[in-house]
Amino acid sequence: MVKKKIYILKKDALISDILRDCPKTLEYLAEYGLLCISCPLNQFDTLETGAKIHSMSDKALQKMINEINQKLKKDYGKSNH
Repeated sequence: MVKKKIYILKKDALISDILRDCPKTLEYLAEYGLLCISCPLNQFDTLETGAKIHSMSDKALQKMINEINQKLKKDYGKSNH
């Protein structure tokens, strides 16, 4: 059995790449008010840019990333990312 690498969310990743590489993040980003799937700019914006567009501070962005990465780590093995 091949182990899947845990996805790690990073602020400099394009939102479209995040959604493609780890669809589970869509649910978690929505919890923070980032409804990225419906945004036509998700192919051009990084997570950091998208968060700033939604008035998220650098501190709040880092907290969100840390929390989502913890959730993804817990989800690892339970479902495919």
